[in-house]
Amino acid sequence: MGAEMQEPEVVETKSIDTTMPEINNQTGTITKLQPATQNQEQWLKYGEIASGFLATLPEYLGAFFNRYKQPLVSIGLIVGAIVAVKVVLAILDALNDIPLVAPTFELIGIGYSAWFVYRYLLKASTRQELTNEISSLKSQVVGKDA
Repeated sequence: MGAEMQEPEVVETKSIDTTMPEINNQTGTITKLQPATQNQEQWLKYGEIASGFLATLPEYLGAFFNRYKQPLVSIGLIVGAIVAVKVVLAILDALNDIPLVAPTFELIGIGYSAWFVYRYLLKASTRQELTNEISSLKSQVVGKDA
């Protein structure tokens, strides 16, 4: 009526008999094992190389950090700034989901902007005061007169 199910063919494998002398053939005696084979010697050699590398790794890392200290610190600060911006944006997004918080922040922002324009931007004398404050802050941050 159809295809008969075939049984899988079983193949016998014969193992090569290797005779190994009994390690302890008499009570109370211990015999020495055979010396390491060439494969084991290669593994020992690789282990010694890896051990030597791991022993000198702290020196290499210390020298690398001392040589590239300024770029590593700069990269760390950039990554830290990116993470900080992402966290602040996530917090602001979470706050915007709370009812009445987003409109309140908008009103506070509009109020501060109106005060800033009234305080510093309407008159020439107050604009000059703002310019002096910005120059003073800039010289404090940079450390020299600009």
